[in-house]
Amino acid sequence: QVQLVESGGGLVQPGGSLALSCAASGLTLDDYAIGWYRQAPGKEREGVACVSRGYDTTYYLDSVKGRFTIARDNDNNMVYLQMSSLKPEDTAVYFCAADDAWGCQIIIASEYDYWGRGTQVTVSS
Repeated sequence: QVQLVESGGGLVQPGGSLALSCAASGLTLDDYAIGWYRQAPGKEREGVACVSRGYDTTYYLDSVKGRFTIARDNDNNMVYLQMSSLKPEDTAVYFCAADDAWGCQIIIASEYDYWGRGTQVTVSS
């Protein structure tokens, strides 16, 4: 059974940093394009970052460019989202997702085949 589990969320002050992890069982993350999405209360789910399969091309939401970094850890079958210079508007539940495709995109969430249950990130003073 495929399972994605996010961890690393929490409460952080504006300007702070958090590192989210996505651990997988039942599949090898390196065989999938991986995306991080987030959903704030009352808002649509939006793609934040993704990493392609194979060449590890990455894409980011404009508002997080330069602040967030997505990276694979193939030895441990994990993907990370390093977040820095966090802002209150980054507050959301963050999800990782796996897409059985070579390229990655953060526009169409329904293209992703597997999803985790999410981890809450709250940026507040």
